[in-house]
Amino acid sequence: MANTTGSSAINHAELQELVKNYTCSDVALLLPVISEFTWAVEVRAFLYLLGLLWCFLAVAIIADVFMCSIERITSKTTIVRVPDANAEGGIRELEVKVWNDTVANLSLLALGTSAPEILLSCIEIIGNGFKAGELGPGTIVGSAAFNLLVISAICIVAIPEGEIRRIRSFKVFGVTAFTCIFAYVWLAIVLMAISPNVVDLWEAIVTFLMFPTLIIVAYIADKDFCMKKSKREEPGFVGISLEDKDTEERQPGPSSDENVRGDAELLTLAKELGHIEELPEEEAAKIAAKKIAENTSHNRGWYRINATRFFSGGKKLVPRVLTSFQDLYERIQLPEDERADHAKSITKNIDHSDGGRRPVIEFTAAAVAVMENEGKVRIGIRRHGKLDVPVTVRVETINGTALAGEDYKPFDEKVKFAANEILRQIYIEIVDDCEWEPDEFFFVKMAAEPDVDVAFGNIAICQVTIINDDEPGLLEFAKPSIVVKESSRLASIPVSRRNGADGHVSVTWKTKDITALNNKDYEGGEGTLKFDNQETSKTIDLPIFESNKPERDESFQIELLETDGGATLGKITKCIITIVNDEEFNGLVSRIVSLTKANLDSLQLEKSTYVTQFKDAMNVNGGDIENATFIDYILHFCTFFWKILFAFVPPTQYLGGWPTFIISLAVIGFLTAIIGDLATIFGCLIGLEKTITAITLVALGTSMPDTFASKTAATMEKYADSSVGNVNGSNSVNVFLGLGLPWVIASIYWTAKGDVFKVEAGSLGFSVVLYTVAAIIAISLFITRRFLGAFGKGELGGPNITKWISGAIMISLWVLYVVFSSLQAKKIINVQF
Repeated sequence: MANTTGSSAINHAELQELVKNYTCSDVALLLPVISEFTWAVEVRAFLYLLGLLWCFLAVAIIADVFMCSIERITSKTTIVRVPDANAEGGIRELEVKVWNDTVANLSLLALGTSAPEILLSCIEIIGNGFKAGELGPGTIVGSAAFNLLVISAICIVAIPEGEIRRIRSFKVFGVTAFTCIFAYVWLAIVLMAISPNVVDLWEAIVTFLMFPTLIIVAYIADKDFCMKKSKREEPGFVGISLEDKDTEERQPGPSSDENVRGDAELLTLAKELGHIEELPEEEAAKIAAKKIAENTSHNRGWYRINATRFFSGGKKLVPRVLTSFQDLYERIQLPEDERADHAKSITKNIDHSDGGRRPVIEFTAAAVAVMENEGKVRIGIRRHGKLDVPVTVRVETINGTALAGEDYKPFDEKVKFAANEILRQIYIEIVDDCEWEPDEFFFVKMAAEPDVDVAFGNIAICQVTIINDDEPGLLEFAKPSIVVKESSRLASIPVSRRNGADGHVSVTWKTKDITALNNKDYEGGEGTLKFDNQETSKTIDLPIFESNKPERDESFQIELLETDGGATLGKITKCIITIVNDEEFNGLVSRIVSLTKANLDSLQLEKSTYVTQFKDAMNVNGGDIENATFIDYILHFCTFFWKILFAFVPPTQYLGGWPTFIISLAVIGFLTAIIGDLATIFGCLIGLEKTITAITLVALGTSMPDTFASKTAATMEKYADSSVGNVNGSNSVNVFLGLGLPWVIASIYWTAKGDVFKVEAGSLGFSVVLYTVAAIIAISLFITRRFLGAFGKGELGGPNITKWISGAIMISLWVLYVVFSSLQAKKIINVQF
């Protein structure tokens, strides 16, 4: 009995031990929080992978908040008074940025994009009792390899064919490229040469101090303090326009001249959109805001935030345009001179078919003429749009000066189009009364039948003129004066052919300035207007140029001079054209401008309140449901919990954004600790070494927002600085802060205890060497692409063949890095240094 009890006690103790120490239960810092002893390993692995991906989204969302606080902090401006003889009082005030762009990019912005990797390394060392871990350093090296090789490859091939992007601040790029390689060379020297497998306190301090040293050297290079000042390059390559950034005061505190230029550009764009019929004001404002947002230069942080909001189904920093208006947006993207050439087509080409969903019926001509002795007139009716259904339309005549029964036989019949039939003709009888009469006219119009879904085109009424026999006629203006609204962009001056339409005739014309000036207010000159046989009406079309005058009342004259073909001039040979403002159109333009400014203002990162934060968090696509996609809804559902939770973080408008900065950094630190545990346990469950987990899964997860951000920046920006120019700086900061800071902390701890801080080089040292070799090749390729014509003389883009070859080289280097690092970690190969 005693033996049985003892045996039970032993079994119970063993069971308790098993419950506490099951597979991968003691490899992490905080997890698991409950016993998973009874869970299958496969289920645990799946749940940990799912949790890891979910936490990656959480870190991306809180990093969005963190980057907004950095944007707020680095956008701080101050007023500087400078002497200016042309300014009132001899002093001009400039609003300049407090933060230098280079310093901001390499300090706070680099910290924002690299915060998860840096905090993961710090938390791992502290959580391990100040002993070196594998996950943090492996993630830093793995992220650096992914950023430099994969992201750069994507940016190279993403540039449209025939375009390139060059790095503008090449001196700063040179500094960061050198430090990007030197940082990892230094890391290898510390781990494998100076004091193998040990990091002394002085080595840790030197590593950490390289971070401020990098900022200082990059700032000196940016300001050319130690070099001869040279004019910045302005290469003539294709790219999206970018505001001048030669001086810091140009952003975000622009001068009054730049504000004027910006307002003028917005006004011009609003007028372009205002001319497009059937375009709602709200959509016109979205199109304008999208164009301005895409064509404005942004820093890397802005692109990182926009990419994060794509992953979370949040409010985008570039407004979306409805698919039905996408073609208009693409047309607006053309250069201004090309848009002017398309102005007429923009106004005229209206899609009555609702995207091909409705049949459209119209006459083939707006006016026809018939000789009285011909007996009948032929009227053409055409169909377009939806063609695969039968359509019926009613056609009827209406009296003008010609009377039904006396001058023509009335017509009121249904005209039927069979499926896929596109052209029909009707004939209207003309009465020949054998008496001379002046030219007379009547109208033929269309009417819809009940329960028939049909749309009418631009020519729904046709004028029929009955002409006296055998006379070429006389030519004259229809009116002695006309008034043209500036918004019409075109003065259409009608010329009539009366009392005959036999044969081909022509008349010359010439314009004369009065108060309107040729080539300034309108495009005039001289020309010849030709009439075909039986053609009775033509127009002289003269382009009208827009003016920003609040009141416009300008005029010019056009005169008919000589005729040909037997025709003679009528009484009205001169016509005065007066150009006036269009108050209704101006009001429309003003509303579009106001809506556009409101849209742009809502996109400002630093302008948020608790109300707007919770509104954006609770609504898909930030409340813009109309433009939300199915993917937006899925991602919004997956991240809803995190959005609501992080909406409690103070808005950036408080205390210059610093409370947001501190709290969001703390949240990132906590989430990074969770990610470290999830990745460690997941790797343990599937038999994956920490080093492999770090350089693949964790590195890719933390770098994914940067991938989309860099790709967008590469295509939208005129220069490559925001896409790949800052990658080297971030990689350097990862080493100097991500390893330097925890090394300093751990070295101080072990020095105080009279011991040394041990860091086994192992697979990390091999991985560092591999990355260094790949980085040297990648940087060399960038420099080669910049100076060789075969690559287009640009770091990004260029000829299709060479850009894809460059991308393939970069991707191949990353694949080789991962493969050989994994083989070393698995001890399949064992390379010793």
